[in-house]
Amino acid sequence: MGPKEVELILVKEQNGVQFTNSTLINPAQTTTSTEERETWAKKIDFLLSVIGFAVDLANVWRFPYLCYKNGGGAFLVPYLFFMVIAGMPLFYMELALGQYNREGAAGVWKICPLFKGVGFTVILISLYVGFYYNVIIAWALYYLFSSFTGNLPWVNCNNTWNSLNCSDIWTFNRSSHNVTHRSTPAAEYFERGMLHLHESEGINDLGLPRWQLTSCLTVVIVVLYFSLWKGVRTSGKVVWITATMPYVVLIGLLLRGVTLPGAIDGIKAYLSVDFHRLWETSVWIDAATQICFSLGVGFGVLIAFSSYNKFSNNCYRDAIITSSVNSLTSFFSGFVVFSFLGYMAQKHNVALEDVATDGPGLVFIIYPEAIATLPWSSVWSVIFFIMLLTLGIDSAMGGMESVITGLIDEFKFLRKHRELFTLFIVVSTFLISLFCVTNGGIYVFTLLDHFAAGTSILFGVLIEAIGIAWFYGVGRFSDDIEEMIGHRPGLYWRLCWKYVSPLFLLCMVVISFGTFKPPYYGTYVFPVWANIIGWCVAISSMAMVPIYAIYKLCVLPGTFRNKLAYAITPEREHHLVENGEVRHFKLRHWLMM
Repeated sequence: MGPKEVELILVKEQNGVQFTNSTLINPAQTTTSTEERETWAKKIDFLLSVIGFAVDLANVWRFPYLCYKNGGGAFLVPYLFFMVIAGMPLFYMELALGQYNREGAAGVWKICPLFKGVGFTVILISLYVGFYYNVIIAWALYYLFSSFTGNLPWVNCNNTWNSLNCSDIWTFNRSSHNVTHRSTPAAEYFERGMLHLHESEGINDLGLPRWQLTSCLTVVIVVLYFSLWKGVRTSGKVVWITATMPYVVLIGLLLRGVTLPGAIDGIKAYLSVDFHRLWETSVWIDAATQICFSLGVGFGVLIAFSSYNKFSNNCYRDAIITSSVNSLTSFFSGFVVFSFLGYMAQKHNVALEDVATDGPGLVFIIYPEAIATLPWSSVWSVIFFIMLLTLGIDSAMGGMESVITGLIDEFKFLRKHRELFTLFIVVSTFLISLFCVTNGGIYVFTLLDHFAAGTSILFGVLIEAIGIAWFYGVGRFSDDIEEMIGHRPGLYWRLCWKYVSPLFLLCMVVISFGTFKPPYYGTYVFPVWANIIGWCVAISSMAMVPIYAIYKLCVLPGTFRNKLAYAITPEREHHLVENGEVRHFKLRHWLMM
């Protein structure tokens, strides 16, 4: 029996004699329900959805800063190296896995039932990320509404929320070589005008949700619901706007940014090459971490999206195109960011390193302040925050689709009630997100951001890679791909899947634990109990792997050997286990490439 075929054995008995009739069937036909699965209306809908998910806010506020901090152009060496040995192979692996099995993150593990827990791990991580990621979009919406005014509210210190410490002058302390920010109007608008952080003493003093941010969050949730409630046929249309708009805005901002005084200095600093930095381990760690998170592997989104593809879709080409577009977008956004940072450095007469930052501080403090100094500042502000909204919405849609598809495919009765189930998921996300829009909500946000998808996502992808490459088998996985696209993956891809990528991920998990630092926000240090809660969040998702494995071994019949055989054999081949034919108990299976 060939590796791409399943032997269906029918036994008839006539006059005391048994006759066996073997029929070869397509495994894809056995893995789907009798109900026809929805597919993307157009191929471009799928590509835009994947690009829209992978290209998110981190491409704007994370990669450019890492590139600048870690040797400029030299940072591209470790970045591209890890992209080749891990990023693209894992990206390709998830697209092929979802497309062949045509199920969500949990359902695909009928190829190796023992590992289904990793499916629930990535679904849970996507749900956790939704708790705080939607809040970032709500912040962008708040800023967008605030931009519809003649004078932007973060340009001076004459507002009711400003403190006595507010000053629009940046002073430079020559003795300590540090910028002394008394408190800029833009920083005070973010922390005092919008968040009202000054009314909270810490995470133990959150207060009630603020109605302004709650209203913005409600709008975000409504948009997400009506983008997702009918499945990929509706979300595939939404991404035509959300996935393409950021590129239009980035080009516009770049054309404006390069005309500003100091912009060229900023771009030169961004591209400066310092190969000596390549001897520092921190540079390689930053590059590896950025690859893991920027491509979006391990969230179950790529599996969910590709499960709606046609069976013969060329997922190999899709993987190359979308992962390349993601990396090129990250690199391109650096020119936009550093043209404005160079302008800010010259405007305040400080070194570029004193204004260069990453995270929310870049897009909600530094960038708005730079935009506020331009002619037609309100127009540029509206354009910028529309870009942030579109960057965030399609990524949030991807995360929610991972949860919805994963659970609907696992619990089939939910398929008939997708609209209600989608409503339940987005409302549940909204209720938890309310903790992040209180006076002390930034502390909850920081805690979730630190623990929800850090070490746990690396662990999830590691177990996923081991389950596919070693237990299911690279050879059989390659046969599945050949059945879909007509040719087997090359030796390079098979080597990466079996050896290079798992080893890379294992190192990243170990490094992640070894270099762990407690979360903080500014000068605020989180109490011990908050860190314990954070670790409980991280461990709760990782624990799905051993919990489900133990459960599966307990419910399967027979001796432990039989239980294990059933647990590691694809469901469509369980009849072979009954005949004592267990591939995994033979050395050939583990050596197969």
